[in-house]
Amino acid sequence: MITEVKYKGENFQGEGHLSPYPVSRLAPSIELVELAKEVSDADDLLTYQATAKLRLLAEQMKQLREKARRILAETREFQELHRAQCSFTKRAGNAYHLYRKTDGTLTFSLIGPNEWGATIPFEFVGTYRLKADKTWKNVTGEPK
Repeated sequence: MITEVKYKGENFQGEGHLSPYPVSRLAPSIELVELAKEVSDADDLLTYQATAKLRLLAEQMKQLREKARRILAETREFQELHRAQCSFTKRAGNAYHLYRKTDGTLTFSLIGPNEWGATIPFEFVGTYRLKADKTWKNVTGEPK
């Protein structure tokens, strides 16, 4: 009977479950090609999973960046509205009409564009309602 030598080197002296080669005829054979394929398959799967997670993260970052841009643009608009000229005290819940003067400055008025009569002295920009949190809502065209 000829036995095939699969391992060359000193014989393993530890416990069987730690052996780098099968120590029992009932133990599964350990093939280096199979082991290399298993490692390669695991690498491919882990790379695919990491790529998918990174793509998801990149998409979330893109959405957050867009949301941040919208928030900053909205904040700039609210700040511009608060800096508009106004000769009365603005109260939350009330609607005010915004006009642009010929020199480009913005001014709030209690008089709506349809209340001026035949001619409006300024360019009508829109009607805005001041909310309790000091933000503005454009209510131009909404029913009163």
